[in-house]
Amino acid sequence: MNKPPVHAATPEPWVVRFASQIPPGKRVLDLACGRGRHTYFFLERGHPVTAVDIDLSRLAKQSTHPRLEAIEADLEHGAWPLEQRHFAAVVVTNYLWRPILPNIIASVQDGGVLLYDTFARGQERLGKPTNPAFLLEPGELLEAVRGRLIVHAYEHGEFSMPNGCRAVRQRLYARRY
Repeated sequence: MNKPPVHAATPEPWVVRFASQIPPGKRVLDLACGRGRHTYFFLERGHPVTAVDIDLSRLAKQSTHPRLEAIEADLEHGAWPLEQRHFAAVVVTNYLWRPILPNIIASVQDGGVLLYDTFARGQERLGKPTNPAFLLEPGELLEAVRGRLIVHAYEHGEFSMPNGCRAVRQRLYARRY
């Protein structure tokens, strides 16, 4: 019996909730992938995955997976590493760098989805991050996709997290038609 790979953490419930909206076998972009919890989640579901992060050493255990394309890139100080590339799904969690929001949205292919889930204003009273540069303003994701993607689900508020903590989050599931 094959055991699934051991992951650093389980995927965000928001991502799991809408994962079935991505057609089987279509390429997923896991942006600012960190340890790869969403990378591995989608690889296990049969998707090819492009994982991008400033430091890919945390993906080393699975870096040879045949459906994994790993790109090491500094998203905040370098050029956008995915120019002219489009994906069936773009997944972003726990990451915000406003200057690349237009690039992220443009990377969603026709019929593709954007799953975004990160911290929002109000989080500073509960814990890190506290820097407003890394906290979404109310409605900011809605405004970023306005006229470019159709929003199917959106949440902004204080939520109980799987680790038992509370966090202020903004979440979006949107599709390009």
